[in-house]
Amino acid sequence: MERAAKTLLGWMTVAAMFGSPAMAQEQKVKKAAPTPADWAAIAKLPDFTGVWEVGLGGGRGAAGRGAGGPAAAAGRGPRQRGVTGGRSAPDLTPEYAAKAQALAAQPKPEENETANCLPPGLPGIMGQPYPIEVLLTPGQVTIISEAYTQVRHIYTDGRPLPSDPDPTFYGTSVGHWEGDTLVVESVGFEQVPRGLTFPYSDKMRIQERFHLADPNTLQVETTIVDPEALKTPYPMGTRTYLRHRNWTIAEYICEENNRNSVDEAGKAHINLANPNASPK
Repeated sequence: MERAAKTLLGWMTVAAMFGSPAMAQEQKVKKAAPTPADWAAIAKLPDFTGVWEVGLGGGRGAAGRGAGGPAAAAGRGPRQRGVTGGRSAPDLTPEYAAKAQALAAQPKPEENETANCLPPGLPGIMGQPYPIEVLLTPGQVTIISEAYTQVRHIYTDGRPLPSDPDPTFYGTSVGHWEGDTLVVESVGFEQVPRGLTFPYSDKMRIQERFHLADPNTLQVETTIVDPEALKTPYPMGTRTYLRHRNWTIAEYICEENNRNSVDEAGKAHINLANPNASPK
């Protein structure tokens, strides 16, 4: 009995020191099972469901379909596929303008992390020259990117944005409907390549507005808000996607037969050995 009491006391001490898994993470959002009424409400929303591709050239079978790695320096960004409007350069705070200049002065790597199959984070993942598939279900919009087989979850069930989010590639996205426009805000971003031309802080928020220009044209307006890095919000313009009603997205396994690599100094390498060649 004394031994059992000591064991229980030990577990209580560990729990007090480190917290239980439930205490260490934010409470999981409990959702009721969707009802027929929930599914009926989905039918009344704008029809975003289906496979879409960034417009203005490229696409399946087109030459030069790249991974879309980001730049690190400030100033005018690279030309974005299917994007109109926006501002060419962000209005950085003095602290982050100095960071941007320091990054611009560093030697440019021959290749970026996408050579190791690292996908770009948000917003870069939304501009890949590969299709995306959009699914609408009660309380959630899911975006599946063919590039790198990545998945975004946009929660539309009324939950708030997390106050202390774990940083990730795509952040935590919460959306709501304003008429026929899906308004999305994302927070909690890890410091990874994400298609931005300037350094950003952990306070960055990415705002998106999804709207159908016509039944087969989806437009997504993206704005970056960062009170530490930006003096004013940075509008990235509006990206246009075209619907392909007879398409399905393909499997994309970047790691399979990947012979590209980048060392710590940014030097690009390629293994020219053919793993599928017949043994001699």
